Amino acid sequence: MKIATVATGGIGGFLAVKLGLRGHKVATIARGAHLDAISQNGLTLDAPSAKFTVHPWIATDDPKNVGEVDAVIFGVKGDDLETAAKACLPLVGRQTVVVPFLNGVEASDRLTKIIPQQNVANGMAQVSTTISAPGVITQTGEFNQFVFAERDSQPSERIAALQQALADAGVSAPKTDDIERDLWAKFVLFSAVSGVTAAGRCTIADITGTPELGSLFRQVMAETAALGRKLGVSLDDDIEAKTWERAQTLPPNMRASTAIDLEHGRPLEIEWVSGAVARLSEKAGLEAPMNKALYALLLPHKAGQNSG
Repeated sequence: MKIATVATGGIGGFLAVKLGLRGHKVATIARGAHLDAISQNGLTLDAPSAKFTVHPWIATDDPKNVGEVDAVIFGVKGDDLETAAKACLPLVGRQTVVVPFLNGVEASDRLTKIIPQQNVANGMAQVSTTISAPGVITQTGEFNQFVFAERDSQPSERIAALQQALADAGVSAPKTDDIERDLWAKFVLFSAVSGVTAAGRCTIADITGTPELGSLFRQVMAETAALGRKLGVSLDDDIEAKTWERAQTLPPNMRASTAIDLEHGRPLEIEWVSGAVARLSEKAGLEAPMNKALYALLLPHKAGQNSG
């Protein structure tokens, strides 16, 4: 397959290496020192078991140099979605599928305002990866799962082809009959992990070991789950309890990317996490006081180190 990663960060870079090792033609869209390193030395995945390096089919900062592809792995920060979506239009042909792997639950809808709706799928990623150095993606832990489907969750040849390509590359890409349910199930957990570990400058161990933080965490989850149900998402009745049980099995030192970005003075994706729960709840006629409070606490740091 011809596949483009937009952009080639933790998620896009991980998949670019995996797919490249299986012989797929992967175009990596990147910029700056990261692009220079990929062009000169290839793209490296530093996984727990070994290091792997591939030399992409094309490495560029301009999608016009690539042309139409079979699939676009779309994994940018939420605030960069519109700019990146416009830039990747030259990659999109009649049958191209664009699969978003972003935090939050609004990426697919937002993409359809820029990219033709028939080209846009929906997806969610569960993997711990980051750009640790220019040209190097580091993976923490072996677990990875990429769940994606057409927006209506109906089977299609192009989704099946990409799922098979990932599976052949050693990536978990299970089928789903309800991508909205899966997306929101992750969001119930992520909204709490993101908001609480960032605003509290804390870890999962702090949350599970401090009753007051644990209570806050569960309230955030409950608000997010209530919103999903109000919007018609088929969440399990016991998802709050099951998600809290799961949270207690997470690595003790785990923090969300939001917390790490805050520590390093980088812009925060809060508009699409705590901010989204607050905004969408108000629109749906629901109260979400805990998510609103977390959003307010993080708002002064939204723009990164240059903010007030």
